[in-house]
Amino acid sequence: MTDFSCVITAGGEKGGSDGPDALRASVASVLGQSLRGSEAVVVLAARADAPTRTAARALADSSPGRVRLIHPDPAARTTGALRNAGLDAATGRYVLVLTPGERLHRHACRNLWQAGERSRADLVAGRWSRTVGEGGKEQEPPWQDELYARSRTVARFADAPHLVVRDALVTGFCLRREAALRHGLRYEEDLAHGEILFGPLAAAAVGRIALVRRLIVTGRAVPDRARDLAALVEAHRRVAATLDAHGLPALREERERAFVRDHLVPLARSFPRLPAARRTRVAATAARVLTAPVPRELPPLERVAATLLARGDAEGVLTAAYALSRPATVCAPGVMGEGGRVEWDDHCPVDITELGHQYREFGEARLMNRLTRCTSEESRLLLEGRLVLPPHAVPETPHIVPETPHTVPEAPHPAPGAPFTATLEFRARGGARAVAFPVDDVRHDGNGVTWGARADVTRLLRPLGVRDTAWDARLIVEAGGVRSVSDLFGPQDLVEEAAVRFAARPRLGRLSGDTWEPYITLKDHLALRLTARRRPARATRRLVRYATHFRPARKAKLLARALRKRLDRYRSRSFKAATYNTWLTRLPVRRGSVVFESHMGRCYGDSPRALHEEIRRQGLKLRSTWSYDTSPAGFPDDARLVRRWSWRYLWALARAEYWVDNQGFPQHLRKPARTTYLQTWHGSAYKRMGFDETRVRLQNAPQRERLQQAVHRFDHFLVRSEHDVATLARAYRLPEDRLLRTGYPRNDALVAERTRTETEGRLPRPPLAGALGIDDHKKVVLYAPTFRGGPAAGGRQARRRLLLDVREFAERFGDTYTLLVRAHYLEAARLPVCPPGTVIDVSRHHDVSEVLALADVLVTDYSSIMFDFALLDRPVILYAPDLDAYAAERGSYFDLREKAPGPVAATQEELFVELAELKKSDIRHASHRAAFAAEFGAYDRGDAARRVVAAVFSRQGASRITDHHDRGAGR
Repeated sequence: MTDFSCVITAGGEKGGSDGPDALRASVASVLGQSLRGSEAVVVLAARADAPTRTAARALADSSPGRVRLIHPDPAARTTGALRNAGLDAATGRYVLVLTPGERLHRHACRNLWQAGERSRADLVAGRWSRTVGEGGKEQEPPWQDELYARSRTVARFADAPHLVVRDALVTGFCLRREAALRHGLRYEEDLAHGEILFGPLAAAAVGRIALVRRLIVTGRAVPDRARDLAALVEAHRRVAATLDAHGLPALREERERAFVRDHLVPLARSFPRLPAARRTRVAATAARVLTAPVPRELPPLERVAATLLARGDAEGVLTAAYALSRPATVCAPGVMGEGGRVEWDDHCPVDITELGHQYREFGEARLMNRLTRCTSEESRLLLEGRLVLPPHAVPETPHIVPETPHTVPEAPHPAPGAPFTATLEFRARGGARAVAFPVDDVRHDGNGVTWGARADVTRLLRPLGVRDTAWDARLIVEAGGVRSVSDLFGPQDLVEEAAVRFAARPRLGRLSGDTWEPYITLKDHLALRLTARRRPARATRRLVRYATHFRPARKAKLLARALRKRLDRYRSRSFKAATYNTWLTRLPVRRGSVVFESHMGRCYGDSPRALHEEIRRQGLKLRSTWSYDTSPAGFPDDARLVRRWSWRYLWALARAEYWVDNQGFPQHLRKPARTTYLQTWHGSAYKRMGFDETRVRLQNAPQRERLQQAVHRFDHFLVRSEHDVATLARAYRLPEDRLLRTGYPRNDALVAERTRTETEGRLPRPPLAGALGIDDHKKVVLYAPTFRGGPAAGGRQARRRLLLDVREFAERFGDTYTLLVRAHYLEAARLPVCPPGTVIDVSRHHDVSEVLALADVLVTDYSSIMFDFALLDRPVILYAPDLDAYAAERGSYFDLREKAPGPVAATQEELFVELAELKKSDIRHASHRAAFAAEFGAYDRGDAARRVVAAVFSRQGASRITDHHDRGAGR
């Protein structure tokens, strides 16, 4: 008896022209297993074609001890019957079934066998991946990350619900053969996709299941949902019936939702690539087999697609497919339902209010422009289409009351009836050149704009002929002085390439191309491409291809690639750091020069900004240089600006007399001996920092030494209370003589704002309120969550979903509150579209102190911003649904519930209750807030900037003189 029997069917329902190659790949993966006691049981169908029969016999003859060829009963025609024959013929301790083309990972059988023997489980399952796209790229279903996060054993399948909620057991699992025989496990022979049902039946029967986090199977094919929809639905129904039989209605409901997302939504997405006749047939099949109601808990666009599929509306599903791939685009006009809710249309009353399309006006909204016709007429390109235009987005014509000597000028009044004009434009892909064609036929028909254009592309579209061979089409519609630009979308079969062609006249001559061909791109929009149809142009292209691909050309390309690689090395940070540390640090220090940096160059704000402005106010003769990360927008005009990690940045650091920042200059850069480094820091600590962090303690010695060397560069470190001394200073091992007990210069503005409001009141509000368009009658709530992870790859900001449902906040408090959202500077928030004036993203605003001064209430979790906001003596609410887990994972310096400056809300509903009763909460926590500010902001007295300048800069003998610099200098 062998350890593993791997059953592979050949020539069944899923066989095809690629049957022999797929069979060879599957068998080769079995023979290549590191567990030598594994055999391949090839079940050859009676109706298998000749190449598949030949391949199967050759495989059996080449490895007679490890490949067995089984000839089942000729009546076994379905894949299920063939697999059952393979199960009957298997002799291994464990049995595993593969579809032709699926390949076992080299150690798959060993990993499954070890997990089964160790856990005594009857079913062992692991990860699998499917082949997606034409390039054969392997991709794992995203839900596997949770299911196989760690290897484990469960007593019953309900303890790992994804096993049956998702199609997790279609492949990549094995059964103890004795258990399969004991429970009588068989494939349903009348079911085309029997593997969908067999896995859940086996999981429900065996009981003990082992999960392996290793990859087991690769190369699984994506099912043809358009062809096999009826079979997929039937298999899903039987799995759902199995869950009902085991008394698991909640898992059945989850599976209903998962089936829509895993099969119906991808089917809808594929509609633009299906021919029109097939779209109609698939929609008719869907209307016949999809009888269950669509789950209401789905996202709106997925629910729309599933609803339209169930109704057999092929054109509606096509529109929904465009919407699924472009959620921000208005693809349907929308109709008003009950309670002011917005529904998809009259025939599909699905609530799509949360998409927020109703809040965007003409010119702001992305409108779907559906191409309905593309043909040739009198040697011209004839295009017709329809632009979706919801009633709320119809532009209005400005109407100005004539001014007379006896009237007061009034603001423009909107008046209905704005005329529409349109222009068809073709733009060179990857370039700035564009050619416009007039659109004579433009009609507004209520909830859309119908248009038609005839473009003489032969005469007017004159490409160079090199590197501008693809031109994308778009329509520019204008009304009332407002423009809306949209691509032209259509299904892949809209353009008949053989029937729609036009002569081309490239500027380099017709040898570079002679024909324009319209086509639909992979992103479903219309474009033109310059092709070579005639013999001279084809010969020229072949000659150019040969010239760029023969041996000398290939060598030239390799040489150019090597040169680019060498240049990239000279631009790399490692080379720059080595050059800086070896050579630039030897340059003499330039007296009076200061390099400022805030949050690694991402903004002009925080304490470095406060110190820079205090130096300007005092007129000290100091030459200021500011670093910026990506864009210099918003940085001061009277300072030199250098891009972070540029050569000019390194030059400025090497020659600076002072370094000032709040986060840390690059760790790999040494501080010159005669440079003074002022570290203002960016906030007091609740969570553990520095060498107190578990993450740092687990690092190796060189990593910890690098951190220590970076911290040892600090000559001065600002603290705002003795709490900072006991936490930050100790965590970073800073000696006493480097601490400046001055408070944070950035908080001087907050102390001043509190004094102003106590003497003058809250109104008028700071200028930022007017810039953001905030009404005076609304209170301002600032939501500023803490940093919860690392930056995204490539230095980009990681986009994260907020714990607070800002859409629900806008619905409940939009009339009385404006919510300002400020994400951490290393992250970016994903905000839904909300009614105007209810939710505003202020993450890109440079100075957080200005935002804090504007806010009436702060909602945060564990961010150090709560220590600063407490100085304003305004309400603070801590929304911390994961407080215990966060404190256990990151560690904390104190009990937040005990010392919190305001209420701690564990759920969103608790947070909303606190906001609804804000006055009572404010009075109840006033004493806690005062104690919090006194403990954590003892040194913030409103004069920190002056005291720091006096302690660090003025005592060095800087004279008082105003110094201005050109903004562009030093870049």
